[in-house]
Amino acid sequence: MLQILLAAGVAAASPAADRLAEAAHAISVGRLDQARTMISAAVAGGAKGGAVDYLLADLAYASGNSPEAFARYKVLVGVHPTDAVLVERAAISALKLGEVQMAKGLLDHATSLPQASWRCWNARGVVADLRNDFESADSSYEKAMELAPEQPEVLNNVGWSRLLRGDWNEALAPLEQAARLMPNSARVANNLELARAGIAEDLPQRQAGETDEAWAERLNDAGVAAHFRGERAKAVAAFAQAIEARASWYERAANNLRAAEGSE
Repeated sequence: MLQILLAAGVAAASPAADRLAEAAHAISVGRLDQARTMISAAVAGGAKGGAVDYLLADLAYASGNSPEAFARYKVLVGVHPTDAVLVERAAISALKLGEVQMAKGLLDHATSLPQASWRCWNARGVVADLRNDFESADSSYEKAMELAPEQPEVLNNVGWSRLLRGDWNEALAPLEQAARLMPNSARVANNLELARAGIAEDLPQRQAGETDEAWAERLNDAGVAAHFRGERAKAVAAFAQAIEARASWYERAANNLRAAEGSE
Protein backbone atom coordinates (compact mmCIF):
# COMPACT_ATOMS: atom_id res chain seq x y z
CA MET A 1 0.00 0.00 0.00
CA LEU A 2 2.90 2.39 0.65
CA GLN A 3 3.84 2.16 -3.04
CA ILE A 4 0.30 3.11 -3.90
CA LEU A 5 0.51 6.12 -1.64
CA LEU A 6 3.69 7.24 -3.34
CA ALA A 7 2.21 6.70 -6.78
CA ALA A 8 -0.81 8.72 -5.75
CA GLY A 9 1.38 11.67 -4.88
CA VAL A 10 1.69 11.51 -1.10
CA ALA A 11 5.26 12.11 0.12
CA ALA A 12 6.57 9.10 2.00
CA ALA A 13 8.14 11.21 4.74
CA SER A 14 5.01 13.22 5.54
CA PRO A 15 2.92 12.53 8.65
CA ALA A 16 -0.13 12.20 6.39
CA ALA A 17 1.54 9.41 4.41
CA ASP A 18 2.46 7.64 7.64
CA ARG A 19 -1.14 7.81 8.83
CA LEU A 20 -2.44 6.48 5.51
CA ALA A 21 0.04 3.61 5.55
CA GLU A 22 -1.03 2.78 9.11
CA ALA A 23 -4.67 3.02 8.06
CA ALA A 24 -4.05 0.59 5.21
CA HIS A 25 -2.57 -1.90 7.67
CA ALA A 26 -5.47 -1.39 10.08
CA ILE A 27 -7.95 -2.22 7.29
CA SER A 28 -5.99 -5.34 6.33
CA VAL A 29 -6.22 -6.70 9.89
CA GLY A 30 -9.83 -5.67 10.48
CA ARG A 31 -9.36 -2.68 12.77
CA LEU A 32 -11.87 -0.63 10.82
CA ASP A 33 -12.77 2.02 13.41
CA GLN A 34 -9.08 2.74 13.92
CA ALA A 35 -8.57 2.95 10.16
CA ARG A 36 -11.45 5.40 9.83
CA THR A 37 -9.94 7.62 12.53
CA MET A 38 -6.50 7.51 10.88
CA ILE A 39 -7.87 8.42 7.46
CA SER A 40 -9.77 11.37 8.93
CA ALA A 41 -6.61 12.55 10.68
CA ALA A 42 -4.59 12.20 7.48
CA VAL A 43 -7.15 14.20 5.49
CA ALA A 44 -7.13 16.88 8.19
CA GLY A 45 -3.35 16.92 7.83
CA GLY A 46 -3.55 17.60 4.09
CA ALA A 47 -3.77 14.14 2.51
CA LYS A 48 -5.96 14.00 -0.58
CA GLY A 49 -6.27 12.48 -4.02
CA GLY A 50 -5.83 8.88 -5.11
CA ALA A 51 -4.25 7.58 -1.92
CA VAL A 52 -7.27 8.65 0.14
CA ASP A 53 -9.71 7.41 -2.50
CA TYR A 54 -8.10 3.95 -2.44
CA LEU A 55 -8.37 3.70 1.32
CA LEU A 56 -11.96 4.96 1.51
CA ALA A 57 -12.97 2.37 -1.08
CA ASP A 58 -11.13 -0.39 0.79
CA LEU A 59 -12.67 0.72 4.08
CA ALA A 60 -16.19 0.60 2.63
CA TYR A 61 -15.48 -2.83 1.13
CA ALA A 62 -14.10 -4.24 4.38
CA SER A 63 -17.07 -2.76 6.28
CA GLY A 64 -19.58 -4.50 4.01
CA ASN A 65 -20.87 -1.20 2.65
CA SER A 66 -21.31 -2.45 -0.91
CA PRO A 67 -23.08 0.64 -2.31
CA GLU A 68 -20.28 2.97 -1.23
CA ALA A 69 -17.56 0.49 -2.14
CA PHE A 70 -18.95 -0.02 -5.64
CA ALA A 71 -19.33 3.71 -6.24
CA ARG A 72 -15.76 4.39 -5.15
CA TYR A 73 -14.17 1.43 -6.94
CA LYS A 74 -16.04 2.25 -10.13
CA VAL A 75 -14.35 5.67 -10.24
CA LEU A 76 -10.96 4.16 -9.45
CA VAL A 77 -11.33 1.49 -12.14
CA GLY A 78 -11.92 4.26 -14.65
CA VAL A 79 -8.51 5.67 -13.77
CA HIS A 80 -6.70 2.34 -13.25
CA PRO A 81 -8.44 -0.20 -15.54
CA THR A 82 -5.62 -2.75 -15.33
CA ASP A 83 -5.50 -2.89 -11.53
CA ALA A 84 -6.89 -6.40 -10.98
CA VAL A 85 -7.66 -5.83 -7.28
CA LEU A 86 -9.71 -2.72 -8.00
CA VAL A 87 -11.67 -4.41 -10.78
CA GLU A 88 -12.22 -7.52 -8.65
CA ARG A 89 -13.57 -5.55 -5.70
CA ALA A 90 -15.74 -3.39 -7.92
CA ALA A 91 -17.20 -6.56 -9.45
CA ILE A 92 -17.81 -8.31 -6.12
CA SER A 93 -19.44 -5.15 -4.72
CA ALA A 94 -21.70 -5.00 -7.79
CA LEU A 95 -22.59 -8.67 -7.35
CA LYS A 96 -23.53 -8.12 -3.71
CA LEU A 97 -25.81 -5.29 -4.85
CA GLY A 98 -27.55 -7.62 -7.30
CA GLU A 99 -26.08 -5.84 -10.31
CA VAL A 100 -25.38 -9.11 -12.10
CA GLN A 101 -24.85 -7.71 -15.58
CA MET A 102 -22.47 -5.03 -14.30
CA ALA A 103 -20.60 -7.64 -12.25
CA LYS A 104 -20.31 -9.90 -15.29
CA GLY A 105 -18.70 -7.17 -17.39
CA LEU A 106 -16.23 -6.30 -14.66
CA LEU A 107 -15.37 -9.94 -13.98
CA ASP A 108 -14.86 -10.71 -17.64
CA HIS A 109 -12.38 -7.84 -17.66
CA ALA A 110 -10.78 -8.81 -14.34
CA THR A 111 -10.21 -12.41 -15.40
CA SER A 112 -8.52 -11.22 -18.59
CA LEU A 113 -5.80 -9.62 -16.47
CA PRO A 114 -2.75 -11.74 -15.58
CA GLN A 115 -3.05 -10.89 -11.86
CA ALA A 116 -6.62 -12.19 -11.56
CA SER A 117 -7.07 -14.02 -8.24
CA TRP A 118 -9.15 -17.04 -7.32
CA ARG A 119 -11.75 -14.62 -5.97
CA CYS A 120 -12.24 -13.17 -9.47
CA TRP A 121 -12.79 -16.60 -10.98
CA ASN A 122 -14.98 -17.72 -8.11
CA ALA A 123 -17.21 -14.64 -8.45
CA ARG A 124 -17.35 -15.19 -12.21
CA GLY A 125 -18.63 -18.69 -11.52
CA VAL A 126 -21.32 -17.31 -9.20
CA VAL A 127 -22.46 -14.86 -11.89
CA ALA A 128 -22.54 -17.67 -14.44
CA ASP A 129 -24.72 -19.79 -12.12
CA LEU A 130 -27.12 -16.86 -11.71
CA ARG A 131 -27.39 -16.71 -15.49
CA ASN A 132 -27.75 -20.51 -15.84
CA ASP A 133 -24.57 -20.50 -17.89
CA PHE A 134 -23.24 -23.70 -16.36
CA GLU A 135 -20.50 -24.23 -18.92
CA SER A 136 -18.97 -20.89 -17.95
CA ALA A 137 -19.55 -21.68 -14.27
CA ASP A 138 -17.61 -24.94 -14.57
CA SER A 139 -14.64 -23.35 -16.34
CA SER A 140 -14.56 -20.45 -13.87
CA TYR A 141 -14.61 -22.67 -10.79
CA GLU A 142 -11.99 -24.93 -12.38
CA LYS A 143 -9.67 -21.94 -12.75
CA ALA A 144 -10.44 -20.78 -9.20
CA MET A 145 -9.50 -24.21 -7.85
CA GLU A 146 -6.26 -24.21 -9.82
CA LEU A 147 -5.32 -21.02 -7.98
CA ALA A 148 -6.73 -22.10 -4.59
CA PRO A 149 -7.10 -25.92 -4.51
CA GLU A 150 -8.51 -26.17 -0.98
CA GLN A 151 -10.48 -22.95 -0.73
CA PRO A 152 -13.78 -23.96 0.93
CA GLU A 153 -15.67 -21.02 -0.55
CA VAL A 154 -14.92 -22.27 -4.05
CA LEU A 155 -15.71 -25.88 -3.17
CA ASN A 156 -19.04 -24.83 -1.67
CA ASN A 157 -19.91 -22.89 -4.81
CA VAL A 158 -18.96 -25.85 -7.00
CA GLY A 159 -21.31 -28.01 -4.96
CA TRP A 160 -24.08 -25.42 -5.05
CA SER A 161 -23.70 -25.11 -8.81
CA ARG A 162 -24.30 -28.85 -9.10
CA LEU A 163 -27.31 -28.65 -6.80
CA LEU A 164 -28.82 -26.02 -9.08
CA ARG A 165 -28.70 -28.59 -11.89
CA GLY A 166 -30.07 -31.44 -9.76
CA ASP A 167 -26.70 -33.24 -9.90
CA TRP A 168 -26.90 -34.46 -6.32
CA ASN A 169 -24.13 -37.06 -6.57
CA GLU A 170 -21.73 -34.63 -8.23
CA ALA A 171 -22.47 -32.04 -5.53
CA LEU A 172 -21.62 -34.37 -2.67
CA ALA A 173 -17.79 -34.59 -2.90
CA PRO A 174 -16.98 -30.85 -3.11
CA LEU A 175 -19.48 -30.06 -0.35
CA GLU A 176 -18.06 -32.76 1.93
CA GLN A 177 -14.56 -31.35 1.35
CA ALA A 178 -15.81 -27.81 2.02
CA ALA A 179 -17.44 -28.99 5.25
CA ARG A 180 -14.17 -30.58 6.42
CA LEU A 181 -12.29 -27.35 5.74
CA MET A 182 -14.97 -25.05 7.16
CA PRO A 183 -16.87 -27.12 9.77
CA ASN A 184 -18.57 -24.13 11.41
CA SER A 185 -20.20 -22.79 8.25
CA ALA A 186 -23.99 -23.12 8.40
CA ARG A 187 -24.22 -22.40 4.68
CA VAL A 188 -21.92 -25.27 3.75
CA ALA A 189 -23.66 -27.60 6.21
CA ASN A 190 -27.08 -26.78 4.75
CA ASN A 191 -25.88 -27.35 1.20
CA LEU A 192 -24.30 -30.66 2.19
CA GLU A 193 -27.51 -31.78 3.88
CA LEU A 194 -29.46 -30.91 0.75
CA ALA A 195 -27.05 -32.93 -1.42
CA ARG A 196 -27.35 -35.94 0.87
CA ALA A 197 -31.11 -35.57 0.99
CA GLY A 198 -31.25 -35.46 -2.79
CA ILE A 199 -29.83 -38.96 -3.07
CA ALA A 200 -31.92 -40.48 -0.28
CA GLU A 201 -33.58 -43.72 -1.33
CA ASP A 202 -36.32 -44.10 1.29
CA LEU A 203 -38.89 -42.24 -0.80
CA PRO A 204 -41.67 -43.14 -3.27
CA GLN A 205 -40.30 -44.86 -6.35
CA ARG A 206 -41.41 -43.89 -9.81
CA GLN A 207 -44.08 -46.15 -11.25
CA ALA A 208 -44.07 -47.55 -14.76
CA GLY A 209 -45.50 -45.02 -17.20
CA GLU A 210 -45.78 -42.29 -14.55
CA THR A 211 -45.31 -38.75 -15.88
CA ASP A 212 -42.77 -36.31 -14.46
CA GLU A 213 -45.59 -34.19 -13.07
CA ALA A 214 -47.37 -37.08 -11.36
CA TRP A 215 -44.17 -38.41 -9.78
CA ALA A 216 -43.21 -34.93 -8.61
CA GLU A 217 -46.66 -34.56 -7.02
CA ARG A 218 -46.25 -37.84 -5.12
CA LEU A 219 -42.79 -36.87 -3.95
CA ASN A 220 -44.08 -33.50 -2.79
CA ASP A 221 -46.95 -35.21 -0.92
CA ALA A 222 -44.47 -37.57 0.74
CA GLY A 223 -42.41 -34.57 1.77
CA VAL A 224 -45.42 -32.84 3.31
CA ALA A 225 -46.26 -35.97 5.29
CA ALA A 226 -42.67 -36.37 6.49
CA HIS A 227 -42.51 -32.71 7.45
CA PHE A 228 -45.61 -33.02 9.64
CA ARG A 229 -44.14 -36.11 11.29
CA GLY A 230 -41.03 -34.13 12.14
CA GLU A 231 -38.82 -36.14 9.75
CA ARG A 232 -36.90 -33.13 8.47
CA ALA A 233 -34.21 -34.91 6.44
CA LYS A 234 -36.76 -37.09 4.67
CA ALA A 235 -38.96 -34.06 3.94
CA VAL A 236 -36.02 -32.15 2.48
CA ALA A 237 -35.11 -35.18 0.35
CA ALA A 238 -38.64 -35.54 -0.99
CA PHE A 239 -39.01 -31.87 -1.89
CA ALA A 240 -35.56 -31.75 -3.46
CA GLN A 241 -36.29 -34.80 -5.61
CA ALA A 242 -39.71 -33.41 -6.54
CA ILE A 243 -38.04 -30.30 -7.92
CA GLU A 244 -35.58 -32.44 -9.88
CA ALA A 245 -38.28 -34.80 -11.18
CA ARG A 246 -40.40 -32.10 -12.78
CA ALA A 247 -39.20 -30.71 -16.09
CA SER A 248 -40.46 -27.19 -15.31
CA TRP A 249 -39.88 -25.25 -12.09
CA TYR A 250 -41.97 -26.74 -9.28
CA GLU A 251 -42.77 -23.70 -7.16
CA ARG A 252 -44.87 -25.49 -4.55
CA ALA A 253 -42.16 -28.05 -3.83
CA ALA A 254 -39.54 -25.29 -3.82
CA ASN A 255 -41.54 -23.35 -1.23
CA ASN A 256 -41.99 -26.50 0.84
CA LEU A 257 -38.26 -27.19 0.61
CA ARG A 258 -37.45 -23.71 1.94
CA ALA A 259 -39.87 -24.23 4.82
CA ALA A 260 -38.46 -27.66 5.67
CA GLU A 261 -34.87 -26.40 5.54
CA GLY A 262 -35.79 -23.57 7.88
CA SER A 263 -37.26 -25.87 10.53
CA GLU A 264 -35.02 -27.33 13.15
